[in-house]
Amino acid sequence: RMLKQAPMQVVRGFLMGSADIVPGVSGGTIALVLGIYTHLIDTVRDGASVLGAAVKGDFSGVVERFKAVDWAFLIPLLVGIGVAVIALSHTIEHLLETQPVRMSAAFFGLVIGSIVVTAQRFKPDPVRMATLLGVAIVAFFVLGLRSGTVDDPALPFVFIAGAIAICAMILPGISGSFLLLMMGLYETVLGAVSDRNLVFIAVFGLGAVLGLAGFSTVLHWALHHYHQLMLAGLTGLMLGSLRVLWPWREVPAGKEFQDVSNMSMPSGDVWMPILLAVVGGVLVIGLSILAGDDSEDEVEDEDEVQTTSVG
Repeated sequence: RMLKQAPMQVVRGFLMGSADIVPGVSGGTIALVLGIYTHLIDTVRDGASVLGAAVKGDFSGVVERFKAVDWAFLIPLLVGIGVAVIALSHTIEHLLETQPVRMSAAFFGLVIGSIVVTAQRFKPDPVRMATLLGVAIVAFFVLGLRSGTVDDPALPFVFIAGAIAICAMILPGISGSFLLLMMGLYETVLGAVSDRNLVFIAVFGLGAVLGLAGFSTVLHWALHHYHQLMLAGLTGLMLGSLRVLWPWREVPAGKEFQDVSNMSMPSGDVWMPILLAVVGGVLVIGLSILAGDDSEDEVEDEDEVQTTSVG
């Protein structure tokens, strides 16, 4: 099974890794579009259960739960993410510095396309629409906040930042990179990695592992009990996150992806960014269509299933 699915899974991971590099875009968005989001959360949660058994000293449970993890799904995905980070980090960083408006527009269109694809997968009702709009409004204002750079953060803060950032990376519409910017730790984390500050990296990594383990369990429960409501909330997150990717902003040179408070009307280079936004949206919708029957996210709300069976 792994050999059969691996090539396509590596491609999916590559697309997710490409998105995670950019502050404001999440690999979770790509997973949602490709129809593997629920299965991804389930697999991460199964992996977290292995860690939980190890912490408790239940070694027989570790073996049993380790076998339950869908490694055929997870390993090629992680390989693709790693390849994308290694291969594209420098190129995307260069483009963000030299073509900030056009790059923002391309990713803006990508998220718009993701919203269209995701919105087609949930059935609207008053509660779900209220959830979508409420989450979108909160995300819009929260993502307008930004802290100054924290040069020498306390280790407990580093631990918490790791837990928050890794959770954001699996949420569509919010990237861990941008949350690090909001907490003032983006440049500090990059510097710690570059300088090989092992204590900082270990504390941040521990927070990331434990945060992911706990958050994936919550997401697993929510996706399987309130799947439609979760889709509404995730769509709202992506809608609110468009503030981060708005191409035209009045900010100091070199700060385009670190200050999103001053959105302005389109000016100067307009038509090419609009074209790139359209291309980004069409690309995402096309990817969703190509995923087609491979989608694994057809999950029903538990309440809806019970209602149907009673009827």
